Amino acid sequence: SYSLCIVSNTQDTQLFLRGDDGDILGSFDAVENHAGRPLLFAMNAGMYHENRDPVGHYVENGVEEMRVISSDGPGNFGLLPNGVFCIGPTLRVYETLDYLAQSPDCTYATQSGPMLVIDGKLHPRFIPNGSSKFIRNGVGTSADGTLAYFVISNEQVNFHDFATLFRDRLNTPNALYFDGKISRLYAPQLNRSDFGWQLGPIVGVLDDPAPAN
Repeated sequence: SYSLCIVSNTQDTQLFLRGDDGDILGSFDAVENHAGRPLLFAMNAGMYHENRDPVGHYVENGVEEMRVISSDGPGNFGLLPNGVFCIGPTLRVYETLDYLAQSPDCTYATQSGPMLVIDGKLHPRFIPNGSSKFIRNGVGTSADGTLAYFVISNEQVNFHDFATLFRDRLNTPNALYFDGKISRLYAPQLNRSDFGWQLGPIVGVLDDPAPAN
């Protein structure tokens, strides 16, 4: 089974990495304190180094912290094709080379990998009975860019089954893997507030500001 949070492009969706002092926020509580507004939803959003800096491309509020990595490499991030989740006027998942070619308008962007679904097809390296199973999380976006589907598995799952959910059940033409093992979700409506690992990039939806008195 899976936990699913659906976000609209009309909501205040942002990426969070550092506080005002430059230190990594690393937790959902720290993000709320930094933003000064309650989170409606949040999850880890992209792979990171031991010091919790992003492995790949990272843009926050229009400022690029890390460039795009387009070469292959070790681990899941380097299992090409990988991709970029872009938050702008629309919510989009791009395969990395397509992202570089299109240079979309992203107020926030985070790169991760591998892609789960590319133009309606599963990543070519996934096999139906893969034995590597973890708690996994990722994001897929609707064809028109108005909705993002954030998913975390409730049990350990392989890449093929996880990607098939996005392709066949959620009908997302493109979907991106965020991580496994360290995957965490904050979703008050699901009575969910995971803890444990200190995180790197976090994606979250902020509640509307309180009306002025």
